[in-house]
Amino acid sequence: MLENFLAGMQMFSHPQNYLAIFLGVGIGIFIGAIPGFTGAMGVALALPFTFYLHPITAILFLVGIYKGAIYGGSITAILIKTPGTPAAACTVLDGYPMAKKGQAGKALGMALYASVVADFVSNLSLILLAAPIASFALRFGPPEFFALITFSLTIIAGVSGKSLIKGIIAGGLGLIAATIGLDSVYGSTRFAFESVNLMGGLNFIPVLIGLFAIPEILNEFGKRQGVRPKVFDLGQQRLRLSEFKRSLKTIIRGSIIGVIIGAIPGIGGAPAAFLSYNEAKRGSKHPDTFGQGEIEGVAAAESGNNGVCGATLIPLLTLGVPGDVITAILLGAFMIHDLKPGPILFQKNIDVIYGIFVGIMLSSIAMLIIGKFSIRLFSRIGKVPVSFLFPAVLVLCVYGTYAVDNKMFDILVMLVMGLIGYFMLLFEIPPAPFLIAFILGPMFEDNMRRSLLLSKGDPVIFFRTAICWVFLGLTVLSIWLIVQRNLRGRKETRGSS
Repeated sequence: MLENFLAGMQMFSHPQNYLAIFLGVGIGIFIGAIPGFTGAMGVALALPFTFYLHPITAILFLVGIYKGAIYGGSITAILIKTPGTPAAACTVLDGYPMAKKGQAGKALGMALYASVVADFVSNLSLILLAAPIASFALRFGPPEFFALITFSLTIIAGVSGKSLIKGIIAGGLGLIAATIGLDSVYGSTRFAFESVNLMGGLNFIPVLIGLFAIPEILNEFGKRQGVRPKVFDLGQQRLRLSEFKRSLKTIIRGSIIGVIIGAIPGIGGAPAAFLSYNEAKRGSKHPDTFGQGEIEGVAAAESGNNGVCGATLIPLLTLGVPGDVITAILLGAFMIHDLKPGPILFQKNIDVIYGIFVGIMLSSIAMLIIGKFSIRLFSRIGKVPVSFLFPAVLVLCVYGTYAVDNKMFDILVMLVMGLIGYFMLLFEIPPAPFLIAFILGPMFEDNMRRSLLLSKGDPVIFFRTAICWVFLGLTVLSIWLIVQRNLRGRKETRGSS
């Protein structure tokens, strides 16, 4: 590992990589601190601007945005009771009461330090666990990958929100969209409607931007402009070293919870934050203060959601399975730069992987420096007029889409997907299952058909090894738990009505 790490340091040691990490984290914090924006939206908008960068530079820039956005969501959660990202929803519980008491600066300080520590722990876990898991995954053939991707598609349930049925509908639409174009095995045309532009299938970038950026812009301008929430000042109180030491146990525990949750595909930062918060409250000597402006509550929430960041890259890099919607976008970024995540990546591009690892470790330092010296600037982001912000984002959407292949057809795809995404938003159909199914669909189909070609149509090949049995068993278990959870939810709903 040491030899690989040194090779990675050499790959990373170009000035543009340092710039990519610091710029990415800074942009991510800015995006995370804007209510209505999400980390997924930020990474999606930035992806087209990385096409001509070196793969390490491009991936580090996108990862920096991802990590910065998760922390940035805490800023508006504390100052205006509006989480910039879903993962910061738990931070509101104690962060906003602290701001009302004139302790916004103290709460933001704790959010920053808890985020940095948790991010470092998460990055370390990624580096230590990724290579062993990738080595094990070298045993995978087409049947094993089919079983793995079948299990991975159950992620759709984890990102479906309140309605599993709507999540399945979105996932089904994503699978249909993934089949458009030429069949990879026999070359036959599917759903192209005799259009030359559709022969190659739908481009990932227009679909991505259309699903995540355009609906938010349309939704924002469809709202009636009401009174903007009050933005609290930072106040005079700052975080003391004694308060940080008192909360360190909570931060470490939340970081470990975040790592465990992040390594499981489909759960995400918000559940990790609430689980960490619940454990901190349960183990506290003064649980009654939680929700009233308890600084340990801020530490627990931010360590939980930031502990997820590095860990979500573990299944992505080792198995090629996205852990959440942002890592699904990152999976597309790897493929665009001719890097296919999975065990083969650790054989063919080990120097690139460790170059990324070195940069990811630096992202914690970048977050600390940028957060420490720019917190007053970022705290004013909540005052940026929406009427100025979203038109600028729309211009970036059009430019980023056209830059992919310099084709007007891609802009049309983006607009159509934007309208579809907007109607999905109106009917509360989540876009994340669509994107995950759109990415995993071709891999699911290819591995299934390769397996059946190898076995001459005999389905027994899907049960030939213990690995297949494990993942198919996990699929059945996952489906059973999903059904049980939904039945329990219906019973609770009926009981409360």
